[in-house]
Amino acid sequence: METVLLFSIFIILFLLNVPIALSLAISSVLILAITTDFNLYMVAQKMFSALESPPLMAIPGFVFAGTIMAHGGISKYLIAALMAWVGHLRGGLSVVTIIACMIFAAISGSSPATAAAIGGILIPAMENAGYDRRYAMGLVAASGTLGILIPPSITFVLIGITANQSIGELFMAGFLPGIFLGGILLITALIYARIKNYGGERKSDWKTRWKATRKALPGFLLPVIILGSIYGGICTPTEAAIVSVFYALFVTLFIYKEIDWNKFKFVLKEAIAITSMIFLLIPAAMTFAMYLTNEQVPAKIAQWIAGSNLGVPMFWVAVQIMFFIMGTFLEAVSIVLITLPILIPIINHLEINMIHFAVIMVVNMELAMITPPVGLNLFVVSGIAKARLEEVIKGVVPFIAVMIIALIIMVLFPKISLYLPSLMN
Repeated sequence: METVLLFSIFIILFLLNVPIALSLAISSVLILAITTDFNLYMVAQKMFSALESPPLMAIPGFVFAGTIMAHGGISKYLIAALMAWVGHLRGGLSVVTIIACMIFAAISGSSPATAAAIGGILIPAMENAGYDRRYAMGLVAASGTLGILIPPSITFVLIGITANQSIGELFMAGFLPGIFLGGILLITALIYARIKNYGGERKSDWKTRWKATRKALPGFLLPVIILGSIYGGICTPTEAAIVSVFYALFVTLFIYKEIDWNKFKFVLKEAIAITSMIFLLIPAAMTFAMYLTNEQVPAKIAQWIAGSNLGVPMFWVAVQIMFFIMGTFLEAVSIVLITLPILIPIINHLEINMIHFAVIMVVNMELAMITPPVGLNLFVVSGIAKARLEEVIKGVVPFIAVMIIALIIMVLFPKISLYLPSLMN
């Protein structure tokens, strides 16, 4: 009964447009005060202890580096280089959009940052080239979700901390699924371009291509530096995040010279806003989880599954449906922090590989980024394109269907997620 009341208060607060972090915290504290012997000191202690995990320090680093790159010229020169090489293909601008999102994902670790950085340049470019406006917005929103799948990924950091998994292995597990999903989006874009008879840009000569590539090279080197330092044993993910900040600052200040003091203040403000949102959600969700754990909700669910002989296939179906429904009204960080502590005992009971589950969970979180009414990438693209939210939603629906097909394939073939991590052992 108390658990039903907890979720009821949370849903009511959410429907009243109370921020999710506050909705989680208020509902949790109220129920803990009413039904348990927890006092406010214990709640505050739990909230602060939730933030004491050193790997969490990677999050502000990757967020800050991503915002610097989005506004400091790195994304612009990256797109120019890709245009020089593949812009002449049929539907070349859509190909450039997807590849640019894949590369920027390996730099920023954030879906909204990826959608904002790439969409701000390529949505107007696609419109000017005669592409359907809805299609352009949907493509950027969907491709931008790769920001949390291709490493480094903020969502993988949170999953690693919550599930006590190696963040390095989780990053490695995201490579092939990210390339696989990006490849499916590329095939979809090429087929659509052929159906709609979209042409390409003027073919660049070799001199132009090499000049654009040299200009973009500092940006291309960033994911190599980040991931190479982690897997080479030089840096932890947290240290690599800080290295990425200093490298991004060096490139934008001394090579591209495209950030002045006013723009830097804007970048700093945006990074602080994103980081603050995440770091408010974490202690609030941990308090929420503290009540559930105290009432043994995860254990009871695990026991129910064990007693009902719910097999692995039905578990996967139930989880995908649950994530899809939650994704329509919650964003990725909230879903991970609310559901994963409950699901871990079940995953262990069913002997499902946690790394594989983490990848599937992240792909579901990608879908959450583009499912209405509160898909974060939808709002980002709507703001960039100055379009109504309904128009962005109509444009992204076909890509949701494509991503669901890719998700099913990844569930059925765990090797896509597990092959690279297996090489690390």
